[in-house]
Amino acid sequence: MTREEFDSFCNSLIGTTNVIQWGNASVWKVGGKIFAICSGWGEGAGPKFSFKCSDLAFEILPQMPDIIPAPYLARAKWVQMEQPNALSRAEFEKHVIAAHGIIAAKLTKKMQKELG
Repeated sequence: MTREEFDSFCNSLIGTTNVIQWGNASVWKVGGKIFAICSGWGEGAGPKFSFKCSDLAFEILPQMPDIIPAPYLARAKWVQMEQPNALSRAEFEKHVIAAHGIIAAKLTKKMQKELG
């Protein structure tokens, strides 16, 4: 997946906003809270995708090749794909949808209603 494809996919989710920050990272939010990031941080070429995980996914995903606990965000159960193809596109999209849902579920009821 490219950064453009990532941005297009995240933009298709309900109530999302995008900001470019932290050295040109594409940061996706729902209700003002981050659920996924595409950056060029760290060693190696190409985009690195990070996203919020469930407790179970956070236990399993870092055991896979090219997926690590996300630097600076691991304590909040985030992972980072060191290679853009560490997960299939379908699997990656499922995890990003889950990340969106995890964050959206933590918003106030009022904010959830406003976002639809």
